[in-house]
Amino acid sequence: MTGNPISPTIPFDQDGIHHGFLCLPYSRDDSAWGSVMIPITVVQSGDGPTALLTGGNHGDEYEGPIALQELAATLKLEDIRGRVIIVPALNHPAFLAGSRTSPIDQGNLNRSFPGKPDGSATQKIAHFVDTVLIPMADIVLDFHSGGKTLDFVPFAAAHVLENKDHQAACVAAMQAFNAPYSATMLEIDSVGMLDTAVEQKGKVFVTTELGGGGTATARSIGIAKKGARNLLKHAGILSGELELNPSVTLDMPDGDCFVFCEHSGMIEPVIDLGDEIAEGDVIAQVWQTERSGVAPIEYRAKRSGILMARHFPGLVKMGDCLAVVAKVV
Repeated sequence: MTGNPISPTIPFDQDGIHHGFLCLPYSRDDSAWGSVMIPITVVQSGDGPTALLTGGNHGDEYEGPIALQELAATLKLEDIRGRVIIVPALNHPAFLAGSRTSPIDQGNLNRSFPGKPDGSATQKIAHFVDTVLIPMADIVLDFHSGGKTLDFVPFAAAHVLENKDHQAACVAAMQAFNAPYSATMLEIDSVGMLDTAVEQKGKVFVTTELGGGGTATARSIGIAKKGARNLLKHAGILSGELELNPSVTLDMPDGDCFVFCEHSGMIEPVIDLGDEIAEGDVIAQVWQTERSGVAPIEYRAKRSGILMARHFPGLVKMGDCLAVVAKVV
C-alpha cells in the first residue's frame, strides 16, 4: 500500500464487523521482529458513505478512546448503511505510555502529516492514515481533549477554511455532533496536523476538545459517545434521530484569543473555565517560585469573551499557552 510497511489484518471492503490491527513492523531490543499493533474496527453494511473515527492522536487524551471502544463493541450491522472505520488509539505507543508523544521516537502524530513511508514509526502511521484511511473517508472525526497540560470547556470544532462551501459542510457536521459548545476555530499551528491533511483532501472534518488534565469524566465521556453517534446519523450512516441539546456557539477569529506566558512560575487563576471576561481584565497571575515577597505578574485578556481553555498544571513555563478567550456568537 503506497510503499508503507503497515498492513491491516482485516479487510476494508467487505460487509460485516471486523476487529483487528494495523500492523507496523518495529524491530527493537526486546523483539527483533516485533510489531506495533494498532487496534482497528471496520463495520460495513452495503453501499453508503464512509466515516473515519479516530482517538488517541495524542496519547494522554481519553474521551475519544473510551467512546470509540464502546462504539466498536456495540455497533450493529442492521443499523448501518455504509462503512465506519474506528481507530480508538491512533498513536498507540503514546496511548500505552499515557504521553502526548510517542515513546518510540518522541513523535507528535498530530504534527507529523503527511508522514513518510520510510520515516520514523510516527511518520509511518501518519503516512498510512494520509494515503490509505483518509482517501476512503467522506467524513472524519478526530477526538481531542487537553491532555495533561490544558483544560477546555467541552467543544466540537470546525476550522476557518478558504472554501466556504467546504467550511459550511464541516460546520454542519460540527453542529450535529452537538457538544455543549460549538466553535469555529482559527488553528494557530496547522502544519503537519491530521486536520489539515483531511481538509486539504476536501473531506468533511470535525475535531473536539472535551476537557483535559490527562483524564476523562463521566460528563466528557457522555459528550463523546453521543457526539460520535450523532455524527454518524448526520452522515447518513447510522439510523435514528439526532440527540440534540442547546449548544453555545463560539468563535476564535484571530490570534488575540491566545494568551502566552512570558515568565515561569506558579499560576493563580483569576477566572474559571466558561466564565466571562472583558478585554483588559486580569485572566491569571503568575507568582515567582524562587522567592517570597514579590508581587505576581498579571496577564490580561486581549479580547472580551469567555475563558475557553487554560493551562492545567499549577506550574507554568515561559512560552506555555496560559489561556484562550473565545467570543460568544
